[in-house]
Parts: sequence; structure tokens; C-alpha cells
Amino acid sequence: MDRTTGVICDQTVVLGTVHSAQHYPDALRRIRYHDTQTGKNLSFLTNNFALPPLTIANINRCRWQIELFFKWIKQHLRIKAFLGTSENAVKTQIWIAVSAYVLVAVLRKRLGVQASLYTFLKVLSLTSFEKMPILQAFEDTITESALDAPANQLILFDF
Repeated sequence: MDRTTGVICDQTVVLGTVHSAQHYPDALRRIRYHDTQTGKNLSFLTNNFALPPLTIANINRCRWQIELFFKWIKQHLRIKAFLGTSENAVKTQIWIAVSAYVLVAVLRKRLGVQASLYTFLKVLSLTSFEKMPILQAFEDTITESALDAPANQLILFDF
């Protein structure tokens, strides 16, 4: 193998255990690849013997980027379940969630809020029905006049 491409080896393998060999008795292709960007050695198993090993390694690296993108969507966009099952419904819901996320990121940047985007989203979701300026929700210090103001609550115990 030409190791300058990053491909370490291209092997034909057969699954060795009895259980796995019963489920997939055909030969597989094992490609070991050194990723220069991360410094990691990656192993890929495939049943595609037609494509060159570098192409298979690049396809799987791109596939991993797609997996990371969907992991990011699950962590940040708060999509619990898709409301429709058609391709158009899923795409529409993802685009709406991404658009809302970008709008909040732009708002955070324009207001100059130092909190993380996650914290900014949490505060916005908790104070969405409050009637106050957005920046007031991110103030760290409470003014003394706010402490001296009469409370709107009754005191249960007068100690």
C-alpha cells in the first residue's frame, strides 16, 4: 500500500466466531487508515470490494461527520420527536430548529452577552413570558434598591 495516502492496509477477512460466521459467512474487506488530522488509526469493515481503499476511508470519514452533526442536533436543537414522517416534514422541522438556533446566536452576539449559547437559550426559555429587557435576565448583581423594595409576598413567620 502507498502509505502517503494514509491507507495502512487493505485486507480480505472472514468473521471467525461461530455465531457471527453463521449470520454473515461471506468475506469482508478491512481497511486500516491513518487520519492525519486527528492522528488516529481507523479501521473500516465493508463488503464493497469495487472501490479503492482511500475512497472507502473518505466515505466513512464523511459519514462520521454526518453522525456528529445529528448528535449536535439532538443535543442543541431540542427536537424531541418529529411531528411528521415524510422527508419534507423532517427537513422542515430541522430547518426551523436550526433557524431559531441561529437567530438566538445572532441575538446573543449583538447584545454582547458573555454567557454560553446553551446558558443563553436556557435563560430565554425560562424567562420567555416575563416582561423585562433581555439583558436584565443576565445581570449578575442585584441592585440594593431591588433588595430594599417591599416584597409582593406575605411573610409566613415573623422572626
